[in-house]
Amino acid sequence: MLVEARSISLDVPDMGRQALFGRRAMLRILRNVSLAIGKGETVGLVGESGSGKTSLGRCLIRLYEPSEGQVLFDGEDISRRRQAELKPLRRRMQMIFQDPQSSLNPRHTIGAILGGALRLHGLDAGAQAIASVLDRVGLPQSVMTRYPHQLSGGQRQRVGIARAIALKPDFIVADEIVSGLDVSTQAQVLDLLRRLRAEMGMALAFISHDLSVVRALCERVVIMQGGEIIEEGRTAEVFAAPRTDFTRALIDSIPLPEYREGWLD
Repeated sequence: MLVEARSISLDVPDMGRQALFGRRAMLRILRNVSLAIGKGETVGLVGESGSGKTSLGRCLIRLYEPSEGQVLFDGEDISRRRQAELKPLRRRMQMIFQDPQSSLNPRHTIGAILGGALRLHGLDAGAQAIASVLDRVGLPQSVMTRYPHQLSGGQRQRVGIARAIALKPDFIVADEIVSGLDVSTQAQVLDLLRRLRAEMGMALAFISHDLSVVRALCERVVIMQGGEIIEEGRTAEVFAAPRTDFTRALIDSIPLPEYREGWLD
């Protein structure tokens, strides 16, 4: 397996409770979660807001350090490695964030944003290299001189994807990357992601609250509730015979199934 979580839990300070004796009470976000993702596999992490899916995704690439358990990447335990020790692995694991407006520096041009990511890892950051990455995500070379606020939401998300794939990673976590886009733009971004994944052979953890999107993109689906995995399996099998009432309710809530099932065809 490329990525494994072994019985991980995650505690964070509970800001809603008063600190006692100078110590903040802790809130358990993830509870004994185990998950494995193979090379080139696309797995959907699905759940309502607060289910722990984003926290799990961030633990998988060690943006968060789990409180308990282990995270393995390509067989290496990275659970307790310091950030400096993780730098050699950062090229191989990347994240596409939910809100590109906030994850892209508004003071930098798109060329500077992508060039900075390439230079950080010792890669060619010249104009031709940046233009090539932009072309792969369907953006013109002229975008290099523009700022994030000058782009549409769909274009900004393509820049977020470009920043992630520029390093040619083995594994990407995509966190609700189409939730703020209209249906047409969603389809374009998802089709792009599906094509890039096939071309590059990378594994993908796709975080979403929308099962219809996951059904169109992911081979396997993991359902989360209350910081735990309550169901997982091949996507088609989970849709055909959900084992929990919660999963059944999520499937029943999908709007316009006849349209959404084939929207990436």
